[in-house]
Amino acid sequence: MSETTAADSTAVAAAEVETRVRRIAELLQDKKGIDIVLLDLRAVTDTADFFVLCSGTSDLHVKALAEEVCDQLRIAGQGPWHVEGYESRRWVLVDFVDIVVHIFRQEIRDFYALERLWGDAVRTDVGPEWKGAVGIGQREKVLPGT
Repeated sequence: MSETTAADSTAVAAAEVETRVRRIAELLQDKKGIDIVLLDLRAVTDTADFFVLCSGTSDLHVKALAEEVCDQLRIAGQGPWHVEGYESRRWVLVDFVDIVVHIFRQEIRDFYALERLWGDAVRTDVGPEWKGAVGIGQREKVLPGT
């Protein structure tokens, strides 16, 4: 494989991951997820490309958020590899291998503080005016509407 072809393949794969991250964020927004944050881990680790963090207001809300993400991506042929915490509904982890979605009750999110733990990652806050940008290659905090 030539260098150009390898670079093209890498760019296509990155674009596909970013498209799925945007779709996941939109699904969480549609179900009224709270404080949605995208962490671009590509420059930090090779365990995953992105973490998507979100809070729910209750155990049932956490369940509904997790179900929506799993169901909609399954319909698109991109179902999760693994799901953890679904029974407890306090912290549900949905693992798509290159994207890991963390859906928390707020008190659990505050306790584990993944945003602080992965503070070297590029962070994108998904607010009501978010336009789908995932902060690629930026180190500063990306705010909605900027």
